[in-house]
Amino acid sequence: MINKNAKLILEDGSLYEAYSFGYEKSSAGEIVFNTSMTGYNESLTDPSYKGQILVYTYPLIGNYGIPQIISEKKNIKKFFESNNIHVSGLITSYYSYSAFHWNMYKKLSYFLKINKTVGIYGIDTRSLTKKLRDKGTMLGKIIISDNVKFYNPDNYNLVDKVSIKKKTIYGDGKHKILLIDCGVKNNIIRCFLERDCTVIRVPWNYNINEEYDGLFISNGPGNPKGYKTTINNISKAFICNKPIFGICLGNQLLGLAAGFSTQKLKYGHRSNNQPVILSGTNRCFITSQNHGYVIDSNKIPNGWKIFFKNLNDNTCEGLINYEKNFISVQFHPEASSGPTDSQFLFDVFLNFIKKNNN
Repeated sequence: MINKNAKLILEDGSLYEAYSFGYEKSSAGEIVFNTSMTGYNESLTDPSYKGQILVYTYPLIGNYGIPQIISEKKNIKKFFESNNIHVSGLITSYYSYSAFHWNMYKKLSYFLKINKTVGIYGIDTRSLTKKLRDKGTMLGKIIISDNVKFYNPDNYNLVDKVSIKKKTIYGDGKHKILLIDCGVKNNIIRCFLERDCTVIRVPWNYNINEEYDGLFISNGPGNPKGYKTTINNISKAFICNKPIFGICLGNQLLGLAAGFSTQKLKYGHRSNNQPVILSGTNRCFITSQNHGYVIDSNKIPNGWKIFFKNLNDNTCEGLINYEKNFISVQFHPEASSGPTDSQFLFDVFLNFIKKNNN
């Protein structure tokens, strides 16, 4: 039997022994958990996980490997949400060395190693998750070689690490979408391209001076209050009377620009089965989510309404301003991975654009 060669240490002093199956290095970050059963390829490459160590509650991870790493337009990886892994580490109960899938190219361990990402298994991840639910999200570190210090991602500008560095244009569609990249997922770009759009992707701190039909603010990592440049740019965009759409971090940044406040959840929402309800109706949607911060809906500025609410904890899941054609959601309508129940929101945004252009 292989000796356990890795340790997980939490900031409260808890220690778990484990086996390493990824890159042989020590790493630190914020420990968060995801309850999804599938979709680890997409989650690992989601820029919103920057600075975090991801725990999967589902016991079996790696059983379908990873697909071939190929590019679509403008170097967008076909089966992934960005060009590389962003998590600081992966923790699972059991790693499947015997992987098989019709679309499999390599095993998950290979993917971790080429991205220099640590992965460990042999921990009771459901017990670990119960601790995180009880005490709240904690800092932690995975020790394989040398010791490392605890790392708090909330103290850093993570968006600058995952945002594009120069303007890039995708497609040649009818509707011009200016996309503020705070760590955008590839499938968001795909959803716009499928809807006859030209996507103008710009850095998070870009001084908006482009002609566009609609402004989109992407998902991304970190504490939204730290990105004042983006918030100020969104505030300036309000006076342009062009439709605006925000997803995840984009929802929080739009809210802060509008006068809302944000707060950190005890342990966040990270799964593919989060139920949300459309305000004023009985319509429920199952959504994919990955966030630790939310809009504080106790004080709502004039002109704004709560668009969706979470049915598990009643937190705000979206904002809408009918007069200005501004909408945002805390969940991921583009899914990948996850349900596509709410992908119609891209069409709602484009209908706002069509109405505004008439």
